[in-house]
Amino acid sequence: MTDAGVSPATVGRLPTYLRTLVDLASDNVANVSSQQLAELIGVNPASLRRDFSALSITGTRGVGYDVKQALVIISAALGVDQQWPVVLVGAGNLGRALVNYGGLAERGFPIRALLDVDPDKVGSQVGSLEVLHADRLDEVIAEYRILVAVIATPIEAARDVFDRLVAAGITSVLNFTGEKLVDAGQPSNGKSRREPVVVREVDIATELQILSFYRQRGTVESRLGVGSVIDSVD
Repeated sequence: MTDAGVSPATVGRLPTYLRTLVDLASDNVANVSSQQLAELIGVNPASLRRDFSALSITGTRGVGYDVKQALVIISAALGVDQQWPVVLVGAGNLGRALVNYGGLAERGFPIRALLDVDPDKVGSQVGSLEVLHADRLDEVIAEYRILVAVIATPIEAARDVFDRLVAAGITSVLNFTGEKLVDAGQPSNGKSRREPVVVREVDIATELQILSFYRQRGTVESRLGVGSVIDSVD
C-alpha cells in the first residue's frame, strides 16, 4: 500500500484518470458521471468509484464528479502539482530518447542531469544536457536536489548504480535495465533504512512478450470463434 486504503491497483490507474480529467477540463466539462468516465478510460465503473472513494473524491447523485476537484485531488496524490527533479544514469539510445521526450518535464519530472561512464559519451550534448561522468553522481544529486533516479544502463551495471543512488539518499528509482533491484542495496547488518526505497521495474522485452501473448491468443481464439480475449482486471 502506498497510502492508507489506496491499493497498488488503484495507484496504477491514477495516471490514466489524470490524463482523462485533464482532457475533460480542457473541453470545459464541469461534471462527469462514473459511468461516462469509466467508459472514456476503459475500466469498470465500480472499480472507478472504489478508486475515487479511496482518495475521498465524492460525487453527487444525478450530477457526477466535479472534474476540477477530482483533477486537483489526483494531481496532489500523484505529486504532479510539484516538481520532482530527475537524474538519468545511462546515455545510450534509451537514455537519450528519454531526455528528448518533453512529456516528462510537462508532468513534473524534469531531467536535470544525464550521466554515463563511456568516454565517447561523456561531454557530448543530448538536448539541453551535457553528459556528465557518473563519478559526479553524488555532486549532481546534491546540486540539483534530485528526488528521482532513472537507471538506463547495461544490465551488468544496474546494481552498482542502484547502490550508489541509495547511498546518496535517493528513495525513488525507475529501472529500465531488466535487473531486479527491489532487494538490492539492503543493509547487510539487517538494520532498516531511514526511508524505504521504492523501485519501479520496467522491462520492455517482458511487456512486448505479454503483448505477443495476447496477440497470439487473439489470433487463435478468433479462429475458434471466441469473443474478447482480454478480460477486465480490477
